[in-house]
Amino acid sequence: MRWFVAVGLLVGLVSFGCDGRSVSMPANEEQVGSDVSPRGSLTLTGSSTVAPLAQELALLFERKHPEARIDVQTGGSGKGIADARSGLADVGMVSRSLKADESDLTAYKIAADGVAMIVHRSNEVESLSREQILAIYTGELANWSEVGGADRPIVVVHKAEGRATLEVFLEHFQLDNAMVRPDVVVGENAHAIKTVATTEGAIGYVSIGAAEAEIEQGEAIRLLPLGGVTATSEHVASGDFPMSRPLQFVVRGTPSPLARAFIDFCQSEAAHETIESQFFVPIVH
Repeated sequence: MRWFVAVGLLVGLVSFGCDGRSVSMPANEEQVGSDVSPRGSLTLTGSSTVAPLAQELALLFERKHPEARIDVQTGGSGKGIADARSGLADVGMVSRSLKADESDLTAYKIAADGVAMIVHRSNEVESLSREQILAIYTGELANWSEVGGADRPIVVVHKAEGRATLEVFLEHFQLDNAMVRPDVVVGENAHAIKTVATTEGAIGYVSIGAAEAEIEQGEAIRLLPLGGVTATSEHVASGDFPMSRPLQFVVRGTPSPLARAFIDFCQSEAAHETIESQFFVPIVH
């Protein structure tokens, strides 16, 4: 199985609403491996947040079903939507709720995640208010000394168009993208994390799951609380973290038998350990 990275360097019970159709398909391991073993090839494209998880789940699925091959490619949620619509992908990966104009697609929730602000590990600032974050991203605050930190320029790291993390951020802070004054524009979470980890004055926003995984590996970043709630997977699971989102697969029309089998597997309890190992929150169906 190949996993292509297009840009960048290298809830527990939880429920999220979708403007488009959203389907939960209860499944268990026995249902997935029914009388006829799934076979053939499947292409998934889209969210760089969902892709590493989808890759691990695909490896497990392929071990159970040796005649199945699953190709996971990234490129952002926008690409996942577009490819699912056009048929370039069998399944799109999306790390946000569907919009009203995406009701031609059906979404299948597989996990939950949060989006949080990150700074360099050495940054003395322990928290930022909503108003301070808005002022930083709109260029009204330009030095960390203005928010209680060292006399150091603030480097604003922003996400590129088509990234679900961008849309979640803008929606939460009620910002128009044209109002943002970025110093660096990145694509994938890995790129944002690496930029902040190597730039002492930087601030960015990324998947909590991705950030926790990198912090565990020693990356020099720190997650900031939001609205007085610490940025952890546990607070995403409890529903307390204010900037949370569903991680979903999307298809147009009826999924192929192989796609349906893979989605069933990813929504089953058999996938929960892998989902948790990636610092995401399994959805209980």
